[in-house]
Amino acid sequence: MLDKFSLAGKVAMVTGCNTGLGQGMALGLAAAGCDIAGVSRRAARETSAKVHALGRRFVAIEADLATAPVQPLVTEAVGALGRIDILVNNAGIIRRDDALDFSEKDWDEVMDLNLKALFFLSQAVARQFIAQGSGGKIINVASMLSFQGGIRVPSYTASKSGVLGLTRLLANEWAPYGINVNGIAPGYMATNNTQALREDAERNEEILGRIPAGRWGTPEDLQGPVIFLASKASDYVNGYTLAVDGGWLAR
Repeated sequence: MLDKFSLAGKVAMVTGCNTGLGQGMALGLAAAGCDIAGVSRRAARETSAKVHALGRRFVAIEADLATAPVQPLVTEAVGALGRIDILVNNAGIIRRDDALDFSEKDWDEVMDLNLKALFFLSQAVARQFIAQGSGGKIINVASMLSFQGGIRVPSYTASKSGVLGLTRLLANEWAPYGINVNGIAPGYMATNNTQALREDAERNEEILGRIPAGRWGTPEDLQGPVIFLASKASDYVNGYTLAVDGGWLAR
């Protein structure tokens, strides 16, 4: 049974893998057997070193996904590692301001990376899967705000709600090609994106008070779920977004 969770010989492209959740998922995939093509705006030297320490290959692809053409990124990954079997769309940003004051610039920057880039990179990788003739796995990183409205993050909420919908649509269209498209919705995680919340004593207490697990999540908490969704163990799971939230949505 455990063989179904093995990713030996697979290649995963992971975006935003230089820190935080992306790094955690890249290391989990590498530990399960994957070579990693890591896409990030800055060289992911720490992630590279940790993947190599696990005995796997790591290819660093530097690009700003909000503006860079995506096909060259896929071509570079395939040229270096021979194929792509898994895509983890993790790269994302957040901007905070009252909806009455929110700027068009902050709206566009968030939507361009969190939603537009995710769709077109998925499209390019799906075409590569089809050319390889072997199917593949796409895992989109959603959010608690894919299910809830939140406050002071209008473009982030819109983008992550869009990720949930796109995950379903792409699963519907690409299942006949043997492509599974699923999502992971992290709960409140201790990353750079949530530093301001964790440093706000009142908000930190409010958040922890609603999490049955009683703690913020960590990048390591996503490793099991991403391995499952990337492996044969999840071959009959399609179009679903799995909340990894310490019980937040259940409260």
